[in-house]
Amino acid sequence: MAKKDKVVELKTKAEKISDEHLKELQSIINNINMCQINIGKLEAQKHKLIHDLVHHEKNVLNFQDTLKKEYGTYDVNISDGKINWPKDEK
Repeated sequence: MAKKDKVVELKTKAEKISDEHLKELQSIINNINMCQINIGKLEAQKHKLIHDLVHHEKNVLNFQDTLKKEYGTYDVNISDGKINWPKDEK
């Protein structure tokens, strides 16, 4: 019995993708790029906020020194300004 060969139909290689696929691909890549830009902006904001936080923490430490010199302590209720003296030092 003779063996039958399979006939495979070959497609010609495309030179470029369709305009529709190109537009969809460009849209996807643009969305990725916008996300990366936004992440960069957020990281820059985060860096600035961390820097600002460190500055404010230093201000608290400096002000604690001022309160300690003026009142002998910096343990103060920030809602009403009452000094929180230890119970045995009133």
